[in-house]
Amino acid sequence: MRRPGGIESLAELESDRAQRRGKVLRRLVGELRPHGRLMGVALVFILVGALCQAAGPYLVSQAIDHDIGSGDGRGLLQTLSMLFVVYAVGALAQRAQTWRVGHTGQKVLAELRRRLFERLQQLPLAWFDRRPLGDLMSRLLSDVDTLNQLFAQGLTQLLGSVLGLVGVLIAMLALNVRLALACFSLIPVIVLTTWFFASRARSAYRKTRQTVGDVTANLQEEIGGVRQAQAFNRTEKNIERFRDRNAANRDANVAAVGITSAFSPAIDLLSTLSTALVIGYGGVLVLDGRLTVGGVAAFLIYVQQFFRPVQLAASVATLMQSALAGAERIFGILDETPEPPDAPTAVALGSLKGQVVFDRVSFGYDPERPVLRDVSFHLEPGQTLALVGRTGAGKTTVASLVPRFYDVTAGSVRIDGEDVRQVTRSSLRQRMAMVLQEPFLFSGKVADNIAYGKPGATREDVEAAAKAVHAHDFITRLPQGYDSVIGEGGATLSQGQRQLLAFARAVIADPRVLILDEATANIDTRTEALIQLALGRLLADRTSIVIAHRLNTIRNADLILVMDQGAVVERGTHDELLAKGGLYADLYHQQFRDTPGKTQALG
Repeated sequence: MRRPGGIESLAELESDRAQRRGKVLRRLVGELRPHGRLMGVALVFILVGALCQAAGPYLVSQAIDHDIGSGDGRGLLQTLSMLFVVYAVGALAQRAQTWRVGHTGQKVLAELRRRLFERLQQLPLAWFDRRPLGDLMSRLLSDVDTLNQLFAQGLTQLLGSVLGLVGVLIAMLALNVRLALACFSLIPVIVLTTWFFASRARSAYRKTRQTVGDVTANLQEEIGGVRQAQAFNRTEKNIERFRDRNAANRDANVAAVGITSAFSPAIDLLSTLSTALVIGYGGVLVLDGRLTVGGVAAFLIYVQQFFRPVQLAASVATLMQSALAGAERIFGILDETPEPPDAPTAVALGSLKGQVVFDRVSFGYDPERPVLRDVSFHLEPGQTLALVGRTGAGKTTVASLVPRFYDVTAGSVRIDGEDVRQVTRSSLRQRMAMVLQEPFLFSGKVADNIAYGKPGATREDVEAAAKAVHAHDFITRLPQGYDSVIGEGGATLSQGQRQLLAFARAVIADPRVLILDEATANIDTRTEALIQLALGRLLADRTSIVIAHRLNTIRNADLILVMDQGAVVERGTHDELLAKGGLYADLYHQQFRDTPGKTQALG
């Protein structure tokens, strides 16, 4: 029986990691295949650069042995001219290969970003419920940036180093086999040294990618909640928590840098040993007449050229470890299962009347933990349904199933007699609008935020929608009116003003089914009075589902469902439910109890 954590299990774990790294690397290389022609041209330039690199020291040996040794000044000038041409061509080839590979890399990165954004748009909401926004931003920005460094710098250096190294090895063998083999005796030591540092750098850089994701996620959360932190006197605690995560990221990067910084001196030591070997053994061969002085000089240059690609390849290998860790996280998003596509037999909804039916619906975000249990109701076109209950009763979940943000676990949701799973999502959501308790506004103009509900809306449409919800007056008082730019999330506006803009966005969409999720919960009494006037027009002839925070706003609802722990425990009109004296009546009396400070918010 194998013990957990034993040598065998550790070996298997390392084997799994190696297989995963190999898979990620192959997949990353596969991203270059559509650009094979550009990479082929770049490879030609890299090959030219490698040949020029190998030819240079040979010309130096010729100049020393034949031109200087024989006193041939004209021949020396010709050799130097050839050397200048070789190095000039090599420099031009290097510039061309860098531009080609960099250009190709940027095209690959742009395509990756596009696919990442598209996949994020296609993922189900349940996927986002389980992941912090900051970590996603880290994957889109920081992890993609590591690939940018690899494609912009590392890939060119790696390809050039490999081909250059091959050219140097061939040139050394052609110049003198014995001295070349003596130098090659250090290759096993170089390989072992490189493997030793690379294996440790790999795990170190994977940790840096994880810790930077934690830091970004923490920043996103804490900056977004800075008001709450100050209100609850949590700033010191938040600073301490960020300090810990930042320190973990610092330690991970210091460890990674420590590993990579130790590699360069190790290679320099081996380079010095190789130089000493060339001078010592090369000198013996010169004394024996088996090698010329120019040959020794050429070998000294070749040794430097031999170790330069090794150092470059090692630095690129370090960069590649970071890039592979980032690529693994990026591919993790691309491999996520998108929102299930529309059924092959799905039809597009035509003109929607607005009948909504829940038929024994059960649902759970986690199949093992149901949130809704056997919920049923029937709404005719134009009717208003109010959902009431304490926090966590399942009200928002009911509303989220109508536009099919989630699919039911059991039962069915039908719109105009059609199961929502048998109609296309776009046609379903096109005829619906939703106003949330915390409306999201985009950074941009006020007019653009209202027109978001109706692409192509005219300024007249925008102003008419704003007037319908009594937002026109406060908008015109802004510095640039409808062209005023609001910050991300509408931070420059009050909560009530943001809510009014959300209502205007819903009005301009002209939906057949309207969902209000505690949409008036954070509005002051005066603004609520204006909203109630607007709601009379907004709800007219529309099927509406209202999640109620203030029970006095749902007196005229056609049907009120009282929910508790995911089940409907009472149903009826306002007067009927009050007469029953059950949970609704209890909640209602609690909310409007005369004793100050005893009002209970229904969320």
